[in-house]
Amino acid sequence: MAIQIKTLEELKIMRRAGLLVGQTLDLLRQSIKVGMRTDALDAIAAANIKRGGGTSNFLGYHGYPATICISVNDEIVHGIPGDRIIEDGDVVSIDCGAIIEGWHGDAAFSYGVGSVDPEDQKMMDVCEESMWRGFAAAKLGGRLTDISHAIGSYIDSQGKYGILAEYGGHGIGTEMHQEPHVLNFGKPGNGPELVAGMALAIEPMITRGSAKTHVLSDDWTVVSNDQSRGAHFENSFVLLPDGKPFVLTAIDGGRAKLATLGIEVSDLLA
Repeated sequence: MAIQIKTLEELKIMRRAGLLVGQTLDLLRQSIKVGMRTDALDAIAAANIKRGGGTSNFLGYHGYPATICISVNDEIVHGIPGDRIIEDGDVVSIDCGAIIEGWHGDAAFSYGVGSVDPEDQKMMDVCEESMWRGFAAAKLGGRLTDISHAIGSYIDSQGKYGILAEYGGHGIGTEMHQEPHVLNFGKPGNGPELVAGMALAIEPMITRGSAKTHVLSDDWTVVSNDQSRGAHFENSFVLLPDGKPFVLTAIDGGRAKLATLGIEVSDLLA
């Protein structure tokens, strides 16, 4: 398994790509409204990435036709923007990526629009928190599945949620998807050693029901078999030589959230 290890200078460029992704997602979060078409959000993202000096790493990826993925309700990931109208109570998941000077950023969030079912909100909160628990579990000298275990055990502790098995996180750098694959469940202490400069996109994907999914006839959109609603959160992060993490796609580097888990963020990329 060839895992790309980045220098501090390379990570500074990755941070620029990650920050552009984070800012684009923040803009999209502020823009989502009942009655919008999903392709209107795609246009907002495309314009912001261009304005920020980046290019989309989704558009054209294996033929993917848009700048972002927008997945609604029982669509868990990889939904294609189009003429679908966002309705009150929808759970909308948006995945976005950008490239600057050949280096990639990738992140996602789920958002309840309008009057949100409390159980949908809890599912989203659990999914997001599990991602941060994954970051907090990453330590130099640890193993990849320490992250997987932290994510899965937290989700399991919060209720009966389906954790997608066929999809997971991944390495990221000069390509959007690199080794290693990161499962969102499993026993700790397995897999490659976590070393400085190893950048990973961590992305739990869960449903309120079964973890079983299938892909629609568009060859992209992943939906739950039992039509249960899903959530998807993602950020790209790296462990640095000082032993501390930095969340490349979080606007504050992950500082505020990780502080609540007792983790100090590195200043090497600030």
